[in-house]
Amino acid sequence: MDRRTPVRGREAFARRFSVSRETLARLDAYVDLLDKWNRRVNLVAASTLGDVWMRHVFDSAQLVELAPRSAGRWLDLGSGAGLPGLIIALCLREDRDIVVDLVESNARKCAFLHEAIRTTGAPARVICARAGAACGELADGGTDVITARGLAPLARLLEITSAVRRRGAICLFPKGEAVDRELTAAQKSWRISYKLVPSLTRPAARIVVIKEARHV
Repeated sequence: MDRRTPVRGREAFARRFSVSRETLARLDAYVDLLDKWNRRVNLVAASTLGDVWMRHVFDSAQLVELAPRSAGRWLDLGSGAGLPGLIIALCLREDRDIVVDLVESNARKCAFLHEAIRTTGAPARVICARAGAACGELADGGTDVITARGLAPLARLLEITSAVRRRGAICLFPKGEAVDRELTAAQKSWRISYKLVPSLTRPAARIVVIKEARHV
């Protein structure tokens, strides 16, 4: 499929990623849990639940193919409802040894993440802390890939993740229509080696893939 061509729904997800029936069942369980919890905890915008497979599951899973196949340790900052980190963990669960650290500072969202891991069997762990503090603690933890969806502007993300990136981790940051402005702002302080990949789910969105960033 051309990455510039949007697709829709659970069936399209299954065709695109060729996951097993067991993985689909685990993702179904996650979607059901998200719907139930979202009625009392603001995990995602309620308006997005009608298209949850495209807006959240597919949107998260597309990051998998942008990471090195050898990547076993992922760090998801501002995980919230487990997006994209928990979805990545479920998609890769049968494919390789993987652990995804889900960093979230909100206690109620952390409770949801714990329950989602218990329900789905996702190879993930919850770190209930602010992103900067977690990155400091995980600086020597062998992280391969860092993700963050809607947490902060790019310049701030580079600052927060600097300790982890020194160990060679790459960054996969989904961004919307403001991506060019964020890159321009970030490049005032950072020399960045990056590429922009069109999103499969939103025509105007891009995924910023960063292999190296040095403060200038």
